[in-house]
Amino acid sequence: MESWVRFNAGPSAAVPLILGLFAVCFGLVSMVVKEWLFLSDTLVALLFGVAVGPAGMGVVDPASWIDVPAFTLELTRLIIAVQVMTAGITLPKKYLMKELKSLLMLLGPVMTWMWVTSAVVIMLVFRLGFAESLIIASCVAPTDPVLANSIVRGKFAEAKVPQHVRNIISAESGANDGLGYPFLYLALYMLKFTTTKEALTRWFVVVVLWEVTLSVALGAVVGWTACKLLQYARKKGWIDHDSFLSFSISLTLLTLGLVSLVGSDDILACFVAGNTFTWDDWFREETKEAHFQDVLDTLFNYTFFIYLGTIIPWGELTGGIETLTTGRLVASAILILLFRRLPMTLAVTRLTPAIETFREALFAGWFGPIGVGAIFYAMVAYYELQDAVFADLRAKQCLLPIVYSLVTASVIVHGITIPLYHVVSAVPNATVAVSEYLSRPPSQSSPRLFSFSSGTFLRTGDLRLSAGANPPRHRKVISARQYAHLDDALLPSSCPPDPVHPSLLASVRRPEDLPNYGSFEASSS
Repeated sequence: MESWVRFNAGPSAAVPLILGLFAVCFGLVSMVVKEWLFLSDTLVALLFGVAVGPAGMGVVDPASWIDVPAFTLELTRLIIAVQVMTAGITLPKKYLMKELKSLLMLLGPVMTWMWVTSAVVIMLVFRLGFAESLIIASCVAPTDPVLANSIVRGKFAEAKVPQHVRNIISAESGANDGLGYPFLYLALYMLKFTTTKEALTRWFVVVVLWEVTLSVALGAVVGWTACKLLQYARKKGWIDHDSFLSFSISLTLLTLGLVSLVGSDDILACFVAGNTFTWDDWFREETKEAHFQDVLDTLFNYTFFIYLGTIIPWGELTGGIETLTTGRLVASAILILLFRRLPMTLAVTRLTPAIETFREALFAGWFGPIGVGAIFYAMVAYYELQDAVFADLRAKQCLLPIVYSLVTASVIVHGITIPLYHVVSAVPNATVAVSEYLSRPPSQSSPRLFSFSSGTFLRTGDLRLSAGANPPRHRKVISARQYAHLDDALLPSSCPPDPVHPSLLASVRRPEDLPNYGSFEASSS
C-alpha cells in the first residue's frame, strides 16, 4: 500500500539540515567558543564535519551525490574569490603602494622559501622526486585568507596584535593565493616538456604574462571603474542601501567570471580589484559599520569546513602506497608547520617595514595557515595530472592525502595556538601569585585574600567590617579613607583588627599628606 506521506532522506534535506543545525547550535555559544575559549570557528566546523561524515556517524556522504573533485574546485574558487576581495577592500587607503616593499618581500623570498622547503620535506619523507614534490608543495605554499581572518579579527587580535601586522597578514594572504599558479605550473611544465627551455618559455608566456600580469591589469581596471560608477550612482541617488552593501559581492562575481572567461588568474584579479575599488578609502569608510560581508564570510566558512570534514577519506589516506603511512603524514605536517614559513620570516624582518620587531615577525611567521587555498590548488593539480604525460607519476596518488593531512594539521594547530598561549601565559602569573601568598605570614596575607573569621576582612580595592557574631546583614562597607581614621572603639575587643597592608595605606591620602598642609596660605584661604 502506498504511503500518503513521503520522507526525504536525500541531499536536498540532509545538507540544509546539517548546515542549519551547526549554524544554530554554534551560533548560540559562538561568543563562548570564539571570545572566551579563543577557538576558531573553522576548527569547530571541521570537527563537526568529521563527526557527521563517513568517518564518524555516517549521516552524510557527499561522494555518493556529487563529483567531489569538480564540485570542490568550484566551491573553493568561489570562497577564495570572496575572501581575497574582502581582504583587498578592508585594507587602508593606497595600502599596496605604501607597503609595496614589505609585500614584495613576503611574496618573493618568503613564499619561495615556503615552496622549496615544503618540497624538500615532502621529498625526504615520502621519497618522491624533487619535481613531483614541488607540485604538491605549490599547493600548500600560499597562506589561506579564510583561516587568516580568524587570526586578524576578534578579541585576541584587537588586544594583542598591532593593526599594521594584521594588515600585512591580510594583504599577503589575499595576494599569494592568486600567486600559487606560477609555482604550480612551473613544476608541471618541468615534467611535461622535454627541454628546460621549452618549459620556461611556455611558463613565462602563458603563466607570468597571460595569467598573472593580465589578471593584475584586468583587476585594477574593473575595481577602479566599479568604484567610479558606484560613486556616481550614489551621488545621483540611483542605488538603494541593500544593493550598496552587497556591491562587493556582485563585484566579486563579475571579476571572477570576466577573468575566467579569458583564461587568466581570477583569484589574483579579485584581490587587485578589491584593493583598487577602495583605493581612496571611500567604500571602506561608508560600509565600516555594516557587517553584511562578515556574515556572508562566516556562512561560507561554516559550509566549506563542514564539507571538508565529510569528504576527506580518512580510512584511505594511507592505502595502496608503501611510503604513505600515518607516521609519515604526521611527521611531514610537523616539519612543514615548523620550517615552512617561520625561519625566513624572521630572517627578513629588517627588510620588511610592515613588521617592526622580531616579536611581530614571530607572530606573522607562525600564523601562515594552510586551508581553502591548498584544497583549491590541489584540485587544479589533480585535473592537470590526469594528462597522459603524467601517467606514471607517483605524485598523483600522494597529492590529495598529503594536502588533506596538512590542511587538517594547520586547522587544528593554528586553531588551538591562541588558547595555548593564554594557558601558558597564565601559568607563570598564577605561580608567582601563589608563591607570594605562601611566603607571607598569616597577618600579612589576610588583607589580600578573604578572611572568613568573625572580624575584619579585606579585598584589594574595598574593605568590609563586621563585629563579633553579628550576622552578615549587619556588616558595614567602608572605604579605605574611612578605615584609616577609624576609632578603635568601633571594633570589638574580642576581635582586634588585622594590621593594614602597606599597599593599602599608601593609597590613602591624609590631610597632613596634602601640599602646604598647616601653612599660613592654606589656613588663610
